[in-house]
Amino acid sequence: MRNISFERICRTRSVFSLLVAGALCLMANSARADQLMIELAQNKTCLGCHQVDKKRVGPGFQQVSERYKGQSEAVPHLVEVILKGGRGNWGAIPMPAQTRVSPEQAQQLAQWILSLTPTK
Repeated sequence: MRNISFERICRTRSVFSLLVAGALCLMANSARADQLMIELAQNKTCLGCHQVDKKRVGPGFQQVSERYKGQSEAVPHLVEVILKGGRGNWGAIPMPAQTRVSPEQAQQLAQWILSLTPTK
């Protein structure tokens, strides 16, 4: 049986505690970022036609994320669709240009939408 010193056990627990604390901070920051983006989407009336996890008038944001996952031009494309509108990508109902959304907000929304994980 190996003799492990008390100091080594304490160091190991400290490192583990720091890793757990760091992971919890990242999760909390991620949850807060998601909440801020949901608030932005709500304030800009995106949620009038879209939901995060399912189709409403337009596709759910998770569906959009799934469709464009891994495509290098996905963010610029979504920014353009948000700002200028789109037609025919998700059915007959067109998406009007979102004139209340700034280019910076469109960029934030596009990046957030693409970060979402589709539900199985």
